[in-house]
Amino acid sequence: MANNSYSGVKNSLVEANHDGEFGCTLKELRSLMELRGAEAIGKLGECYGDAHGLCNRLKTSPSDGLSGQPADIEKRKTVFGQNLIPPKKPKTFLQLVWEALQDVTLIILEVAAIVSLGLSFYRPPDAEREHCGKAAGGVEDETESEAGWIEGAAILLSVICVVLVTAFNDWSKDKQFRGLQNRIEQEQKFTVVRGGQVIQIPVAEIVVGDVAQVKYGDLLPADGVLIQGNDLKIDESSLTGESDHVKKTLEKDPMLLSGTHVMEGSGKMVVTAVGVNSQTGIIFTLLGGNEDDDEDEEEKKKEKEEKKKQRKNKKQDGSVENRKKAKAQDGAAMEMQPLNSDEATDAEEKKKANLPKKEKSVLQGKLTKLAVQIGKAGLLMSAITVIILVVLFVVDTFWVQNLPWVKDCTPIYIQFFVKFFIIGVTVLVVAVPEGLPLAVTISLAYSVKKMMKDNNLVRHLDACETMGNATAICSDKTGTLTMNRMTVVQAYIAEKHHKKVPEPENIPSPALDVLILGIAVNCAYTTNIMPPEKEGGLPRQVGNKTECALLGFSNDLKRDYHAIRNEIPEEKLYKVYTFNSVRKSMSTVLKMADGSFRMFSKGASEILLKKCCKILTASGEPKLFRPRDRDDMVKKVIEPMASEGLRTICLAYRDFSASDGEPDWDNENDILSGLTCICVVGIEDPVRPEVPDAIRKCQRAGITVRMVTGDNINTARAIASKCGILLPGDDFLCLEGKEFNRRIRNERGEIEQERIDKIWPKLRVLARSSPTDKHTLVKGIIDSTVAEQRQVVAVTGDGTNDGPALKKADVGFAMGIAGTDVAKEASDIILTDDNFSSIVKAVMWGRNVYDSISKFLQFQLTVNVVAVIVAFTGACITQDSPLKAVQMLWVNLIMDTFASLALATEPPTESLLLRKPYGRNKPLISRTMMKNILGHAVYQLTIIFTLLFAGEKLLDIDSGRNAPLHAPPSEHYTIVFNTFVLMQLFNEINARKIHGERNVFEGVFNNLIFCSIVFGTFIIQIVIVQFGGKPFSCVALTIDQWLWCTFLGFGSLLWGQVISSIPTSRLKFLKTAGHGTQKEEIPDEELEELEDVDEIDHAERELRRGQILWFRGLNRIQTQIRVVKAFRSSISLYEGLEKPESRSSIHNFMTHPEFRIEDSEPHIPLIDDTDAEDDAPTKRNSASPRNATPTPPSPSPSPAPTAAPSTPVSPSPNQNNNAVESSNHLFPEGPKSGTLSAPGSPLHSLETSL
Repeated sequence: MANNSYSGVKNSLVEANHDGEFGCTLKELRSLMELRGAEAIGKLGECYGDAHGLCNRLKTSPSDGLSGQPADIEKRKTVFGQNLIPPKKPKTFLQLVWEALQDVTLIILEVAAIVSLGLSFYRPPDAEREHCGKAAGGVEDETESEAGWIEGAAILLSVICVVLVTAFNDWSKDKQFRGLQNRIEQEQKFTVVRGGQVIQIPVAEIVVGDVAQVKYGDLLPADGVLIQGNDLKIDESSLTGESDHVKKTLEKDPMLLSGTHVMEGSGKMVVTAVGVNSQTGIIFTLLGGNEDDDEDEEEKKKEKEEKKKQRKNKKQDGSVENRKKAKAQDGAAMEMQPLNSDEATDAEEKKKANLPKKEKSVLQGKLTKLAVQIGKAGLLMSAITVIILVVLFVVDTFWVQNLPWVKDCTPIYIQFFVKFFIIGVTVLVVAVPEGLPLAVTISLAYSVKKMMKDNNLVRHLDACETMGNATAICSDKTGTLTMNRMTVVQAYIAEKHHKKVPEPENIPSPALDVLILGIAVNCAYTTNIMPPEKEGGLPRQVGNKTECALLGFSNDLKRDYHAIRNEIPEEKLYKVYTFNSVRKSMSTVLKMADGSFRMFSKGASEILLKKCCKILTASGEPKLFRPRDRDDMVKKVIEPMASEGLRTICLAYRDFSASDGEPDWDNENDILSGLTCICVVGIEDPVRPEVPDAIRKCQRAGITVRMVTGDNINTARAIASKCGILLPGDDFLCLEGKEFNRRIRNERGEIEQERIDKIWPKLRVLARSSPTDKHTLVKGIIDSTVAEQRQVVAVTGDGTNDGPALKKADVGFAMGIAGTDVAKEASDIILTDDNFSSIVKAVMWGRNVYDSISKFLQFQLTVNVVAVIVAFTGACITQDSPLKAVQMLWVNLIMDTFASLALATEPPTESLLLRKPYGRNKPLISRTMMKNILGHAVYQLTIIFTLLFAGEKLLDIDSGRNAPLHAPPSEHYTIVFNTFVLMQLFNEINARKIHGERNVFEGVFNNLIFCSIVFGTFIIQIVIVQFGGKPFSCVALTIDQWLWCTFLGFGSLLWGQVISSIPTSRLKFLKTAGHGTQKEEIPDEELEELEDVDEIDHAERELRRGQILWFRGLNRIQTQIRVVKAFRSSISLYEGLEKPESRSSIHNFMTHPEFRIEDSEPHIPLIDDTDAEDDAPTKRNSASPRNATPTPPSPSPSPAPTAAPSTPVSPSPNQNNNAVESSNHLFPEGPKSGTLSAPGSPLHSLETSL
């Protein structure tokens, strides 16, 4: 805790002039914020009197806030710190270089190069040179043998090049990412009162003593004490792990903590701690958010060891099991406890890594798997190459030439072997496509940067690529499809339906007065209508847009609501029931001068009208309002308004007389009844002009747009028709939330996937929906198996209550302007202009990323195939690779780094939206691409082998085959190398199209990076060939020879046209490649093993599978023996388990009362509940009987699947390896497995023995 000492220094400064400065020190405030509830109130009263006393000590005013003078703000920053948590230091360039050097193939190359360097300086005495065989080359002129070291040096140099390029790429990527983070942080503003003015300032500018306004949906940026609050409820799960919302009042608990979410209500607080001194800041400091990494790592390792030990001990004592079991007794308790008991300590750590384990994105999964497969093939080829070279050399020298092994010749022979080894390694280097991961990152980073211009602020890189696969978008209506500039256009007031806003003279004055008063006090005081920014513009709406419409209505009636608000400031409001998704209304209570109370309410018309029993008449007097009148009104007023796409809001009031005494304000149902209806207004929110077009594009691209809104069904249907979500003559469903819930639940009220599957394919509009409905719908579509491919769902949301749905969706879009901080926190992409058409842009970029990677793959694999085959065959036939090590490295640089830059930065075109989305399982390399790869490989190989074996005759030059060890470079091999590179260059242009299009030049000049890379490579190639000399084994070529090389290279463009003429459907033998790994394929214990890893790395899985199978075999035998013993010892306990059928199926364990596992899926998703459903395999407890598949009976007679109830058995390819999924003694990590059995049961003894 470095900051203790530093705050200590500050404190001593403050103590010195304690009175002159502020009335409290940093330390005092910190200790105050560590208290909760009654203790905190006691301490406040004792030290400061109350919150106002605290404000005086901090030299701030509860109503006007700080003066806002720069000097004062600066002083506060120096005394109490800034509201920043210093970020982790970025990796330095040198660290990145060091990381790039860790690449195995590069290390092998370096070693080989150094050996070759060392040996090249040894020369045996000339006399014995002849004994060493022809290949050693008798007559070398002096300069040649001097130059023997060049090859080694050149390899080292090119390795350094590769490393620097890689490191630079990583560095720029990191820099971009940090820029992005900063941008996200700067976007976050907070409302404070300074000098009596309400202003929004960046979160980092908040200082101690600021008076901040908190409202529904805020993420609190600093610690503070409540000065005034209405119905304030806060979700403190991020700090305490308790998911119940905490009520904050001045009397009970006024402490507000940073990092917590406001779930309901509003209020004001005085800021008492910022940055590293706030509660979140303290936790970050403890986590070493700003310590050096290295010490941290050590600490973490130690901690882990400790934890492992603790867990082992816990395993042996059954109390935890009991505790957990008690918890599992009811699903709700389960859901209230997001953290397991023994991990409450790591709650904060969990918070930091609060995302559930994200699998690497689909694309990266496919690529890594592909790269590993290609790498294995390359390794095999290079090994064979080396073996063949060595065998040929040995046979030729010692058998054909019959030479003895002379001691003096040993270094020369070794030099040969090293040369062969280097050739082998270069084959490997060319074969392993290390450019793949690079291409992905470049492509994503480039897209993210460009998407900023399209108003998409991407928070998680892989969201960008997932968006390209989206098949469904569930969109909000307000603000996304509509402009979110609400205006009142119709009103029903005093028994008259006005089709446009009435003149104030036409409204009876008693009704008008009540209406204006009700609007002024019963809209949040944070909502305001400001004068327009530009002359003649529209007035600016600040705050809740529906309330803005009502305030605008009051202005249209020529009344000033500001005057009323100045008369009745927020502090004078007696009680406020703020709007939330359950109430769907808002009410404010005023205490009148005579001691009576008047309550104003506003809310959705069909809900509030049910609570009205009177209505104001033309004379301004209330008259009785019966259910019959209400039905009339719904038919004549509300439905016509709704069918025009208007939102209907009812305004009402109620008087409580003084004689009845004070009502019981907590009994909301009684309070909110017997209202008098003042008026019903129709609010129009016009559809954004660009939305219908954007939705048409989505539908053409195979994406279904669904509207999920809280509005009533008629309004929703009208707007959906205007947007083009509902097309005339379509077969579709429009449901209300209630009806939707009725249809998807069975008699017991449980949601059934089959029922959802009947509804969602046709559902287009879900109206009057609650946040839970939205979450249910998203989850239902994602989990559905009806369609041939798993649906990929994008969701837009702006409210706090959208959090669960945004988290659950594959891609969550939050609104940048209207969105609350909670929604932004849960989202993957923030729409900075709140516009639906930006989502279409995101789809376009997502598809573009996918296509860019495919283009790069098509290019890269062609080079791989050709280079490997050439090196291999050349080596076998001519005992030397036609492409030298250094040349191979240059080719590798072109095709990996440069090509990934060139092809990954193609800008997207509209044509991307003309095809259906690729599924999650679509292979990376389609059959068309396979055709292109093989076709071009055939052309290139033909040309190169022709040049290699007949080139000297055709071009009339000396043959370069069978040259001795340090022979000078030959024209022949230079031409081969040059032609090879030029063919790659022209093929790079071919690779721009992957769907078999003819015109490969289309739009080539829109991509400057591509053009400059192709030209740049060409120029460097000229330099290498003309002036590369010995290091590159090149000789300067004549103009004629250059033209021939270029012509042969250009041929690949012509050949490309030939290939695209052959229909792919004819070529039945073509296979696709590069399928993704499905999550289900990962066996459970591997998932358990991977607990500590942040991402599931598919490459490592491939490599570790071998070891795991070994362990598993042993594991199973031991366990089976133990299970048999355990059961023998406890037959008396459970005779039922001895029945033969109970051995073969896991279901009998499931149905047996002792092993009943509660279905622990939360029914009401909570925001902090980082979605238990996201990753069933990684949550050990969610093995509800539903997803336990019966394992095939294992070969032994014992009931092997016993340990399985604690882990969902995944349908993995090696099914019987799952017979016993209990790997506890192997991997002591994992307190989550096997916790549901009672201590006495045979299962328990099995666990402890394991």
